[in-house]
Order: sequence, then C-alpha cells, then structure tokens
Amino acid sequence: MGEAGTQDAAVRGGSDREREFTRHRGLLFGVAYDMLGSVHDAEDCVQETWISWDRRDRSDIADPRAYLVRAVTNTALNRLRSARARRETYVGPWLPEPVATAPDAAEEVERADEVSYAMLVVLETLGPVERAVFVLREVFGLPYAEIGAAVGREEPAVRQIAHRARAHVRERRPRYTADEAERRRLTERFLAASAVGDVEALKELLAEDALLVTDGGGRVRAALNPIRGAVKCARFLAALGPKYPGVATEEVEVNGGPAVVLRMPDGAVVGLFVAEISHGRFTSILVQRNPEKLRAFARGGDAGGAGESGG
Repeated sequence: MGEAGTQDAAVRGGSDREREFTRHRGLLFGVAYDMLGSVHDAEDCVQETWISWDRRDRSDIADPRAYLVRAVTNTALNRLRSARARRETYVGPWLPEPVATAPDAAEEVERADEVSYAMLVVLETLGPVERAVFVLREVFGLPYAEIGAAVGREEPAVRQIAHRARAHVRERRPRYTADEAERRRLTERFLAASAVGDVEALKELLAEDALLVTDGGGRVRAALNPIRGAVKCARFLAALGPKYPGVATEEVEVNGGPAVVLRMPDGAVVGLFVAEISHGRFTSILVQRNPEKLRAFARGGDAGGAGESGG
C-alpha cells in the first residue's frame, strides 16, 4: 500500500506539473516569439523552459507563472544575443517569421497577435534587455517588479528602460492607419501595377520616402539592402513583378493584421507582403520571401521558390 501510494502521488505530481505549465504555455510562447521574431526559436525556448520546470524541485516556488516567465525570458535573452551575432552573416535584410493569427491558427500562437508584424521590425531596433522590458510591460502588462526579476534589474532601472523603449518605439511606429476599404483598394492597385511592371503607377502609390525591405535569406531573389525612396522602390518592384507570371494573391491575417500571400499557379508560395499605408500612400513594404519562414503558409509542405538564385 505504501509503494502504491507513492506511485499515485508521483503520477498526480506529474499531472499537476504538466497542467500548471500548459496553463501558461501561450503566455510563454508569446513572450519568446515577441522577443525573437522566430516561431522555431520561440518553441525551443518554451521547450527548454519545460525541461527546467519538469526537473526542478518546485516546493519553494510561490508563483509558478512568475517563475516560468522569468525562465523563458532569460532563455530568450540568451538566444536573442546569439541570434544577433548570427544575423551579422545573414544574406540581405532579416525580417521576422510571420505567424498566422486567423481563427484556426494553432493554440501556441494565441498571444502572438498582440504585436503586429511591422511592430516586430521596430522591436528589432531595441537592445535585448530593452526589447524584453517592452514586451513584458507593453504587450503583456507585467508589473515592473516582476519584469525586474525576469531581466535581472532593479525596479527603478526597469522603469527607466521601459520609458526609453516606449519613446523609441513611438518615434518609429505609424501615426496613421488606413481603414479596411482604403487598404484593400490601394493594395489591389499596387499588386496590379507590380505584376505588369508599371513604374509610374507604382510611384503614384508610394510615399516619397517609402521603405522596401525584402528577406530572401540568400535562398531566393531579393534586394540585398533595404530600398528607400519612391523611385527606387518602384523600379525594383516593376522589375521583379513580371518575373512571376500568373501569381495569385491570397489575403491572410498575420500577427493580428492584414497581409497578402503570393502564390504561383501550382500553389507554391513565393512571398508574403505586409504594408503600412499613410494618407493614401505606401510608406513601408515588408516582403518575406525566405522559404524557411513561409512554411506555415505553404500547401503540402512546399514553401516554393527554394530553387531560385539570390540577387
């Protein structure tokens, strides 16, 4: 009886442990993803956090949620620092991995839509600790004291970091957002002009200081540097569009906002397009073309374009 009772207690302990972790899994994934901009890396962070949680004696943990957030934040910070070093050798600009946030999206990304795709790009300009503080405070609303424990800073320092990060983000986030009808109308015109290589039509749709960023990861055709200015952006898009005859567009939701998936007639994905529009003009165009980051939008596991040459 004594041995059976011990075994039953172990099973109950395991179930409680798993239930507690599962309860916070969406939060942990959201924190890691918003810090890293990578689904794969975020999932790895969550897995590492689970291993730590599973092996640890939890008798002295008064607040499991705070402990788990602290653990996943530390893991993500370490990974972010190493990721930044790797990105120095990345071919061309690096853009985050988009996450589908439609109603049928996977459970693990339920919190990822708190930060738009364009905002993730802005967060890339923050230092690792600044980014962690911004995500934990502005996205998930954690108390300063809890954030301090997660990033190893005193509360007054965390408040200062949060203030700097907010100011930094505010300067770079769009001040005007087009309504749904305007966005669709302008996007249709933009994609039509790109498909036929109409430079003049594209120039009319682009803000004077428009920014175009394309991420091919060295695996597909993409600009090796960000392109700035209506004329340069229009010329690049006009040259690229006609190379993909018959491409079809599919409206999707990524990171809680609108996006367009570009597919070839055989269904292969050749890109994902996210744009910001201000006063009837495109101010920012982010084009994710790296097949490794488009797997979630592929059909039959083929993200398409993997055989293209970079350039």
